[in-house]
Amino acid sequence: MREREVIERLRRIATAPEARGLRDDVAVLDGLVITHDSIAEGVHFLPHDPPASVGWKLVAVNLSDLAGKGATPAGALLSLTISGSGEWEQALLGGIEAACESYGLPLLGGDTIALPLGAPRVLGLTVFGRAGERVPQRSGGQPGHALWLVGTVGDAAVGLELLQADRNADGPLVDIFRRPIPQLEAGRALAPLASAMMDVSDGLLIDAQRMAEASSCQLAIDLDRLPLSSAFVAERGHDLRSRLFAATGGDDYALLAALPATVDPVTLPLPNRTRIERIGSLVAGKASLSLTYAGEPVELPERLGFEHQGTDNRGLPAPPMADRP
Repeated sequence: MREREVIERLRRIATAPEARGLRDDVAVLDGLVITHDSIAEGVHFLPHDPPASVGWKLVAVNLSDLAGKGATPAGALLSLTISGSGEWEQALLGGIEAACESYGLPLLGGDTIALPLGAPRVLGLTVFGRAGERVPQRSGGQPGHALWLVGTVGDAAVGLELLQADRNADGPLVDIFRRPIPQLEAGRALAPLASAMMDVSDGLLIDAQRMAEASSCQLAIDLDRLPLSSAFVAERGHDLRSRLFAATGGDDYALLAALPATVDPVTLPLPNRTRIERIGSLVAGKASLSLTYAGEPVELPERLGFEHQGTDNRGLPAPPMADRP
């Protein structure tokens, strides 16, 4: 069963307006922006990843959902699984503590259960944020608006590849895979002006397609303009193949925002050294995604990003956290 099918079934239950039809990354209740993400061993992190980095990642990927809505961290509930001697969990909690302190996120409570010995670890976090003056949805994009990306894409996917080839690999790409940085300040600066905004977690193309479907318009993306880090380019290059890899890899935790054409985000109070690029436009027409490179149309790849689905096979098919479609 595919994730999309599960979400469709859940929509019959989650009928309250605060759930936003399960068509966004968050719920909004009485001025609070609420999100929940889980991470699983063998799906979102490798068994030999340092547990402190796993704890950091658990917090960061949830905060990325708040960033996509311009919210300020207010509190969190932890779902912790324990197994074995407890050394792994102690280090994990150190990473959670470091991330919570870094982003001003109070831990308010949660639940703890024990796992059978050898079972893969699954961890969850529910995060609450205080809403700003606007909480942009995926569905507000309008034809004629510009499409902007905050952050870079592709780094985490390369970092994962390096770790799969060599568990002792290190460097900036591995660091980005293990310790993503949520774009909270940039999200708060953009949210009052964005017609639509979301974080990019499952891959730029699949998340852009979700925005297109929610906003009932076409998103036209110029692959030439994708922001790539120097570390990514040194490892993979910057040709069309590399750019498609970056656009579908996932685990980026960048922000995708639709802004009126009259808005220049460079004039906004963004954090120093924020990387923000206009990567395309929203166009009137059937909800869809279109790509160009060097001025020529590019066929959509068969795989736009990552989507969870039931399977009998274990492994790490792709790195990203999966949000609501």
